[in-house]
Amino acid sequence: MYQAIVFLPLLGAILAGLISIFGAHARCPSGDTVDHHDDAHGDAHASAAHDDHGQDDHGHDDHHVSEPPAAGSRLAELITTGLLFVSAALSWFALVDVGFMHHDARVELLPFITSGDLQVAWSLRIDTLTAVMLVVVNTVSALVHLYSIGYMDEDPNRPRFFGYLSLFTFAMLMLVTSDNLVQLFFGWEGVGLASYLLIGFWYQKPSANAAAIKAFVVNRVGDFGFALGIFAIFALVGSTDFETIFHAAPGLTGKTIDFFGWHPDALTLTCLFLFMGAMGKSAQFLLHTWLPDAMEGPTPVSALIHAATMVTAGVFMVARLSPLFELSPTAQAVVMFFGATTAFFAATIGLVQNDIKRIVAYSTCSQLGYMFVAMGAGAYSVGMFHLFTHAFFKALLFLGSGSVIYAMHHEQDIRNMGGLWRKIPYTFAVMCIGTLALTGFPLFAGYFSKDAIIEAAYAAHNPFATYAYGLTIAAAGLTSFYSWRLIFKTFFGEPHDQKHYEAAHESPIWMLVPIGVLAAGSILAGLPFKEVFASPHGVEEFFRESVKMNPHILEDMEHMPGWLAPLPTVMMALGLFISYMFYISRPYLPVELAKQQPMLYQFLLNKWYFDELYDWIFVRPAKWLGYTLWKKGDGFVIDGFGPDGVSARVLDVTRNVVKLQTGYLYHYAFAMLIGAAGLITWFMFGLGGQ
Repeated sequence: MYQAIVFLPLLGAILAGLISIFGAHARCPSGDTVDHHDDAHGDAHASAAHDDHGQDDHGHDDHHVSEPPAAGSRLAELITTGLLFVSAALSWFALVDVGFMHHDARVELLPFITSGDLQVAWSLRIDTLTAVMLVVVNTVSALVHLYSIGYMDEDPNRPRFFGYLSLFTFAMLMLVTSDNLVQLFFGWEGVGLASYLLIGFWYQKPSANAAAIKAFVVNRVGDFGFALGIFAIFALVGSTDFETIFHAAPGLTGKTIDFFGWHPDALTLTCLFLFMGAMGKSAQFLLHTWLPDAMEGPTPVSALIHAATMVTAGVFMVARLSPLFELSPTAQAVVMFFGATTAFFAATIGLVQNDIKRIVAYSTCSQLGYMFVAMGAGAYSVGMFHLFTHAFFKALLFLGSGSVIYAMHHEQDIRNMGGLWRKIPYTFAVMCIGTLALTGFPLFAGYFSKDAIIEAAYAAHNPFATYAYGLTIAAAGLTSFYSWRLIFKTFFGEPHDQKHYEAAHESPIWMLVPIGVLAAGSILAGLPFKEVFASPHGVEEFFRESVKMNPHILEDMEHMPGWLAPLPTVMMALGLFISYMFYISRPYLPVELAKQQPMLYQFLLNKWYFDELYDWIFVRPAKWLGYTLWKKGDGFVIDGFGPDGVSARVLDVTRNVVKLQTGYLYHYAFAMLIGAAGLITWFMFGLGGQ
């Protein structure tokens, strides 16, 4: 069963890839060609699908289809989607079997690397932590596949798109079922590759290419630290196998690593390197800049990768390696600091964004910060609880945003929307459900998981516990404000684009069914699972040995002062009230406030100027260095003294010398005559005559 769960998506990816290759060859037997279109509207992708690509400067998509769909497009869609639904159904069965029936499993597949002390095998580790991730990854992926059948209905390259989606799902499954760090790193890099391919799916569009490269490069920074962490563990333990590492971990306390004369604590340094990888993959503060730009990809990609699965890989990795982090309080403090900072920082930027997908993207960034706060507190099951609930309501918000974009003919700026609840009531209803879950409205999924994280921050014995508690409480109010701002500006008020408003209509059934299922999950993923994720006895029974919990954190959470417990809900209500005042009751207030605080408004609108800062610190020096080495080093020195210098002069001389060899006898006789005359003259009048 577990082999089927993991490898069915790979089978779908291979079949979709073959269909894509044969379809492309049938359309262009002489070879692939890429046409770049530069029409009056700046449409960069003439063969666009129903999405935000090929937009002009006003955020509109003036798309038109210039080529027929690849042969077998429908077959590729149905094969990949069908296999994902089978995998998702088996994942739910695995969750019951492993989590509640206690049937953990370890499936050996084949040996991978045997080199001296390094022994690595392909194997599947199935425990409760894995089972939770299998449900999240496969359920969301199956629904995204189904949604994409409707959303990508006009794209001529659908087999390639569905192949990429299934390839991403397979890589994510290899990551979460890994039994050693090498296999985990394989899945880790696999999802990075797949995200690069999916973000840059519309490769004719320069901004999509730039976003894909940015995501790839920023993640390489984090992955460099992750690789160093794996090397450090192997150096300390002599193995990359999880069981061996966990058994050896207590013996590593107090040990140091000699690093060029510096002797840091071995466990702390290793955990910090590993967390550096999580910072990149999960878009934490300082390595967050790639996530909002990744919205250049199709909306289903945003839902699958940047809401529910890939960005949670860092959270999963910290939970998987909880036996190491529990032994390093310093590393836990760093995790909590960055988590709390990200939760607040991303929420402040979300306040003023106008692109509907970027608002949801910054919300994702903020919620990932919440998850790391729980990890830093040692409440790993609580962090996984929020990961579980967040997957449903954030995927719902992304796919709901896609339905809005579809209805508004690919308009993404919420300032150009308004009054849409009359036109797309179903999408409006599910978006409201997603927003209620995200903001932590009582009885919705996010209410249970987010409040539990805030309680864990309060109860944690961590140097940054108070800092994290304050920022997560503040972020709760900010989240409520910008989430309801999106709803009010999109669905209420008067239409700002009358033409698109009149043409707005509900999405196809392929798109409506998945968001309906996710809406149900945004309600049902909370209360029924609270016991097994957040209560001391339930966690011990459900997770068992799959995570190493702080022994007292869940009990301490239950002893939180009664007057503090409702504070997150109060902040949520306050954010909703202010948002209502700003965008429904007195819509002139936001404009006045922006005029009164122009520096603050520009600071938030420009995302704290991190992109500009990184451009100044890293990008420009790198470009200058590359240009200098190209023009001065390669061009002037190497080419100037090499091919264009000595070599060129030798060629010039030989070309002229060759001209002496004409092949005519009278030329040679004449040369001999001249030589003889010259020699006689030298003897008569020169040194020879003396």
